[in-house]
Amino acid sequence: MSEFIHKNYNVTVLIYHLVFPVKYRRAVLDAGVDRVITLTWAEIDKRYEINFLEIGSDEDHIHFLDRSLPMYSTGNDDKKFVSV
Repeated sequence: MSEFIHKNYNVTVLIYHLVFPVKYRRAVLDAGVDRVITLTWAEIDKRYEINFLEIGSDEDHIHFLDRSLPMYSTGNDDKKFVSV
């Protein structure tokens, strides 16, 4: 699979590294929460043209590495996560 996204109007490689910290950096993320978040992002991946390359978490923050089209901003990606 090519690392480029080919569309009729452009060829793109746009990769975002998003970090979502937990409020007050509390250690509340465990394997169960990580599993739910991974399933949520899988649903977003199906609905929108956002490909998640890696998802990682620690006790107090989550990292996402995703590839998206230039028409979507990172703020738009955040809203999609909240909407699911």
